Formats: sequence, structure tokens, C-alpha cells
Amino acid sequence: MAILDKVKTRVKRSKRSVFLRSDFKDIADYDQVGRALRALVKAGLLLKIGYGLYARARINRITGKPMPDNNAGADGVVIEAMEKLGVDYQLDGLSQMSLAGESTQIPATVRIIPKDPRFTRKIAVGAQRVNTA
Repeated sequence: MAILDKVKTRVKRSKRSVFLRSDFKDIADYDQVGRALRALVKAGLLLKIGYGLYARARINRITGKPMPDNNAGADGVVIEAMEKLGVDYQLDGLSQMSLAGESTQIPATVRIIPKDPRFTRKIAVGAQRVNTA
């Protein structure tokens, strides 16, 4: 079985939707895994959301473009990526109030803020962004 097929099978069978390049280091070396991941991004099976960070994708029926394959959407992908990287985070004030039941307003976008100011890694999934302008 080729390296690309092994990576594709692991992505499809996984319950997670966020992957690091290092998740595939047992399949092949760094460069070969990188080529396989680039091929899967080009095929629309994965989305590159950050440096060495990928999210499983599916084709949107309306636009025909790849979108995150996660029930919680882009917010869920970013939260899963932060947890996968081991970074503590917090939600913005309006989102916290809504989740705690203190407000009946539901925010249009959830802003995810890393607690550690030294965390500078950029993560972007559609309109949801961490550490980008």
C-alpha cells in the first residue's frame, strides 16, 4: 500500500478531525508525509489550517468547495486544534455569558483567545481565526 493511501485511510477512519504532521510519522519520514498531506489538501480531503496542522474536509453541497468535516463547524475545529496542541484557551466574554446562561444573545462568531501570550501560532479555518489579524 502506498504512503498516500495509508495516510488517506488513517484520516478517513479517525474519529478526530484535526491532525498534526507528526501523527503520521510511523508511516513514513517527514518529507514523504508532507507530500502525501499536500496531495490530500489538493484533492479536497484535508484543509491546511496552520503550520503542520490539518483538518479533515468534505465538499460543501452548495458551493462545491472544501469545508471542515466537524459537527461543530469551524469553531469546533479550532477548539480541537487548541486541545491537540495542549494550549489553554478561553472564549470571549459574550460567548461565556451565553454559555453560562447569563445572556439570551447568541454571538454570531465565537472568539477563541489563548491564555498564554507566548502562543503565536496562527490557526485559521474559514472566518474563525486565532492569532491572525
